[in-house]
Amino acid sequence: MEHPERTRVGIVGAGPAGLLLARHLHMSGIDCVVLESRDREYVERRQRAGILEQGTVEALRAVGAADRLEREGIPHEGIELRFSRRSHRVDFPSLTGGRRVWVYAQTEVVKDLVALQLREGPPLLFDAPVLAVEGPDTKRPLIRYVHAGRERTLTCDWVVGCDGYHGVTRRGLPPGALRTYERTHPYSWFGILADAPPAYDELIYAHSDRGFALASMRSPHVSRLYLQVPNGTDPDAWSDARIWDELDARFATEGDWRLHRGPIIAKAVLPMRSSVTEPMAWGRVFLAGDAAHIVPPTGAKGLNLAAADVVVLARAFDHLKVTGSTDLLDAYSDTCLRRVWRAEHFSFFMTSTLHKAPEQSEFDTRLQLSQLERITASWHAAAELAENYAGLPMGGKGA
Repeated sequence: MEHPERTRVGIVGAGPAGLLLARHLHMSGIDCVVLESRDREYVERRQRAGILEQGTVEALRAVGAADRLEREGIPHEGIELRFSRRSHRVDFPSLTGGRRVWVYAQTEVVKDLVALQLREGPPLLFDAPVLAVEGPDTKRPLIRYVHAGRERTLTCDWVVGCDGYHGVTRRGLPPGALRTYERTHPYSWFGILADAPPAYDELIYAHSDRGFALASMRSPHVSRLYLQVPNGTDPDAWSDARIWDELDARFATEGDWRLHRGPIIAKAVLPMRSSVTEPMAWGRVFLAGDAAHIVPPTGAKGLNLAAADVVVLARAFDHLKVTGSTDLLDAYSDTCLRRVWRAEHFSFFMTSTLHKAPEQSEFDTRLQLSQLERITASWHAAAELAENYAGLPMGGKGA
């Protein structure tokens, strides 16, 4: 295998952000190399988000990575809110001018992008842990990494860190270069995958006096469900029967609706936190996706924010190639942060409205119910939720 020593754009991390950026750059004829510390099997099995905004789907279509999504993805035109034992549907197309979302797991997005990258794209090296990103504010930043048992170097014009919050790229920036704003939430999600067909057509977000619950799906035959639980919960302490009983209790309505039960094939407790790092660039190093921001999953924004980052960055690199101007690269952080903070606000809104905080007062509960009632009664309130859930524009003044 060849190991390039020089590239235009060095990309650290082969998650959705890094792979989508590499594909966009390849389509624009811009040289790049992707380095990933894990092996291919791990990367393709890493469970994350499953809701794609329309803008994310369009970004995948633009680079030829949406063929299987078009066949197997499940389009959703709304969500259901449940509270006070009642249900209310929020219809996205009628509130957003026709936009919708798709259920298509991040694992499948990654598989599609990896296959394209290995078949058509620039180098993608698995099992290639990056040791350091050096010289971020020089004209030739350097990536030091290990592959096939040897330490190697990659000289770049630009480096993009798509390697997460704890990644090497962030650590390569000067002390004090970044400022991070964070919030840790006082509860977690207990997520399960069940070999059972969903008993619902669209996602259900449930507010109850027992805590939040979410009914999602991975396919017409596999359910993905979540329960709000205290931080530090041991998933093995919950029997399958207890999980199903608790889910039914939180989704209960005045009718006799029940979930379809089946074998639980995976379960995990997911801590929830919010984080934004500013700026998202330093010198010739850019941060994208979880390396720059983290959102709680309630608003389904994580993967979509990563896609929006790299769409903005790909446009900026293309602009540089065509015009020789770095104007859009210089504006990358400010452009992305407008959308990031809106997504953080929406995710916080969904989280704080639907979850029950520890020792929550009845007053706070009544405020939550008042907000949910307003969404059912006000077109404007429903449209605000739908617009944010279906996705804001990727870049530009509307971001």
